[in-house]
Amino acid sequence: MKIGVLSTNKNLYSTRRLVEAAKERGHEVAVINHKRCYMNITSHNPSVHYNGEAIKGIDAVIPRIGASVSFFGTAVVRQFEMMGVYSVNESVAITRSRDKLRATQLLARKGIGLPVTGFANSPDDTEDLLKFVGGAPVVVKLLEGTQGVGVVLAETKKAAESVIEAFSGLKANFMVQEFIKEAGGADIRCLVVGDKVVAAMKRQGKEGEFRSNLHRGGSAKLIKITPEERSTAVRSARVMGLNVAGVDLLRSNHGPVVMEVNSSPGLEGIEKATGKDVAALIIEFIEKNAKHGKTRTRGAG
Repeated sequence: MKIGVLSTNKNLYSTRRLVEAAKERGHEVAVINHKRCYMNITSHNPSVHYNGEAIKGIDAVIPRIGASVSFFGTAVVRQFEMMGVYSVNESVAITRSRDKLRATQLLARKGIGLPVTGFANSPDDTEDLLKFVGGAPVVVKLLEGTQGVGVVLAETKKAAESVIEAFSGLKANFMVQEFIKEAGGADIRCLVVGDKVVAAMKRQGKEGEFRSNLHRGGSAKLIKITPEERSTAVRSARVMGLNVAGVDLLRSNHGPVVMEVNSSPGLEGIEKATGKDVAALIIEFIEKNAKHGKTRTRGAG
């Protein structure tokens, strides 16, 4: 099988591991910088071009698309889908999970545990919005943020009003969520492949930091998750339509709540914390499922 890893940097840990795992299992693999792809959008013969040539013979792609290039990156994935190439995560699913508000609404519709969340357009509604989520402290999140950027803990009503006023002044879209104090600055990252949680780790924020992202100096260790946490992670990935996902959970007093469903989860932290060969499990999933034209959305939506 010929597999394309859509990544802007072949030296990134996750990209390297996917390439190694594919080669170890006897596949031909190419790293394709999706930012440098260009497309011929034709009715009966769509194509993707790279380095002056049309890309041919690819059986499957693994999108590793950063949040900053979601629009163009998902357009490239959509073009591959139109060509009948199997994508481990489809373009519609990636777009769905990247929009934090849309993702939260979809998860809520399916009854999945979430922090109480409010969303408004006008700063005049701030007082009511804060009441929705149980008052300060609250978490204010930019909808386009990633890796903990644009996530602010407002510990008092006054601080919350100031942050909301600042974000509104910047014309930024944001949502307000209840602060799950009992989580103690820790979350659980579940790595879902297909319909299984293949690895799970507990991430703990550094002293004085409520965000547990490893990029922000958090630490990680292996954890045993409960059946309810396992079910919540698998269902969340399914609601988004993702075959490979990092689902971030918090342990709240009313059970697991989902903070985020990530369509391009990093492999370094979780492989090192758990000792699991997650990259090989992703390649194995592709082997079992990749077929020409097997795309639920056929590049639509």
